[in-house]
Amino acid sequence: MITDLAPTIWRAMTPDDLEPTIHLAGKLHTDYPEDNEIFMERLALSPEGCFVLQGPEKLEGYLLSHPWRGTLTPALNTLLHRLPAQPDRWYLHDIALTEEVRGQGCAQKAISLVEQAAQDHRLPLISLVSTRHALGFWHKQGFMAENTPAEEQAVLASYDPYAQLLSRPVHL
Repeated sequence: MITDLAPTIWRAMTPDDLEPTIHLAGKLHTDYPEDNEIFMERLALSPEGCFVLQGPEKLEGYLLSHPWRGTLTPALNTLLHRLPAQPDRWYLHDIALTEEVRGQGCAQKAISLVEQAAQDHRLPLISLVSTRHALGFWHKQGFMAENTPAEEQAVLASYDPYAQLLSRPVHL
């Protein structure tokens, strides 16, 4: 039997998506847990940087991102309280995908959404903290390690001992 299911697409996150997004994060990021307030705050501060991957029956992923300034990034599970007044980069906080949609180009589409947000805000860089498991993926996407100040090393350690701050120019 063939069913006509809607395609899996990235769409803007709404407050109604927070509960399933938080649930998904708990399943996918057992090594990097964050409080519910982190998700709520990121959506409130930067709705233009938050998306969900809507599958035919459930959410298959999410993306959290926002404007940022400098190489001192938010530690894991830390509220921002406000965004910088004069950002110099777009910060990709998290892309998470279920196993079912990995390898289908969904992450690259999410990165394109981040790139568009950076362009819309006229920011020349995209930055992120990569955990040890994802370094190879991010390097393939053109992200390179940044020189980081000593204070950033403590932030990176909140993720794992191998975490790195990576950045790449926005393709204008």
